[in-house]
Amino acid sequence: MAIKLIVSIVHSDDADPLTTALRDAGFASTKISTTGGFLREGNASILIGTEEEKVPAVLDIIKHNCHTRTQYVNPLPPVMEPGELYMPNPVEVQVGGAVIFVLDVDRLVRF
Repeated sequence: MAIKLIVSIVHSDDADPLTTALRDAGFASTKISTTGGFLREGNASILIGTEEEKVPAVLDIIKHNCHTRTQYVNPLPPVMEPGELYMPNPVEVQVGGAVIFVLDVDRLVRF
C-alpha cells in the first residue's frame, strides 16, 4: 500500500474549516501556521498523510473548503523626497485558494 503526504498551503481563514472537514471525513491532519505569498499574510500549511487511493477524496475536500476571494490592499509608497505627499490607490488582488503538493512517502513510522 503506497502512502502519500499531501501538503496544502491555504489562507488562514480557510484553515479551520478545512481541518474540521478533513476530520469529519476521517482524515487526520496537522496545521502549521505560516506566512508568505505576495502579501506576506498569514497562511496555514496543512499536512495530511493517507493511502494513495484516498488522495482524490482529500483533494476534493480541499477544493470545497478553500476559496479565492478579492481583497483590496494599499501598495507600498515609492521612495519620495521629504515633504512630498503620496496617496496610494488600493489595488484589487485575489487571495485564498490552495497550493497543494502530493509527495511519495518512503516509510511511515509510528511510535
